[in-house]
Amino acid sequence: MQVFVTGATGFVGANLVRLLLKQGYHVRALVRPDSSRTNLEALDIEIVTGDLTDAGLVKHLRGCQVLFHVAAHYSLWRTEQDQLYRNNVMGTRNILKAARDASIERTVYTSSVAAIGVPESGAVATEKYQSPIDKLIGAYKQSKYLAEQEAFHAISIGQDIVIVNPSTPVGPWDLKPTPTGDMILRFLRRQMPFYLNTGLNLIHVRDVAQGHILALEKGKSGERYILGNRNLTLQEILAQLSQITGLPEPRGSLPAWIPLTAAWVDECVLAPLGKTPSVPLAGVKMAQQTMFYDASKAVHELGLPQTDIDLALREAVDWFISHDYVPNWQD
Repeated sequence: MQVFVTGATGFVGANLVRLLLKQGYHVRALVRPDSSRTNLEALDIEIVTGDLTDAGLVKHLRGCQVLFHVAAHYSLWRTEQDQLYRNNVMGTRNILKAARDASIERTVYTSSVAAIGVPESGAVATEKYQSPIDKLIGAYKQSKYLAEQEAFHAISIGQDIVIVNPSTPVGPWDLKPTPTGDMILRFLRRQMPFYLNTGLNLIHVRDVAQGHILALEKGKSGERYILGNRNLTLQEILAQLSQITGLPEPRGSLPAWIPLTAAWVDECVLAPLGKTPSVPLAGVKMAQQTMFYDASKAVHELGLPQTDIDLALREAVDWFISHDYVPNWQD
């Protein structure tokens, strides 16, 4: 089967492409002209150069039976909200229309738990929950919500689309890295003396990749499936990293007002003066929420694997160290 993959150079996409090849699929990948191709080196795939907003995507999709639309622009900076809307919302609208015109049989659309949001009660969220868009923190989450609405609209006019909502993937090939990968790196580099009290749902990135293929094979059109595994506080994640590496845990948590104040000054005062901000305000606000999710629907209906999170963290640590993300690790 010939499949078309967007976002193949990214974290989830690179793992998905490897798994697709291992399972015998033929892969054609859309890669932006300025994207690093490091994650695709030596892979037996067909690469076409283009962008999600290009008018001529149909010709690239022809001959494929399946579309995995994984690509998304991720940023928590307020200055990138227009780019987030253009790539995530308009890009999704454009490629879904191109898929219809190219007679793609089924699409697996990669949304995110960011589009679902977090219950104000602090309860664990399922696919049935939906935060109002004005309660979603930051332009990124709002763009993922709006992009998901594009998928639902396409479904309403007859397009076969299964939606997957990954939680927080961990593991190898986190090239950029993701915010979670960056947190692991800061721990490995001894740059995290304190932490914020927050919570995340972690899942091995290969399980996320497998979840995409299971969604293709078993998912119901019009349904969304949370691809997640274990809910952990940040303190628990750091404790596991300490056990894996032998490095000491951070000394304690920070009260939220300290990073909130720093981020506000960074983005609202210094950035307009030409200074490069280092802490996104949306990121700090998001960290004040406990982002716990229930993936039992995907486990029961799709057979989503639940690899031990300790292994996911170990493989992430090993990949970052072996790819020279941690200078002087042996010292």
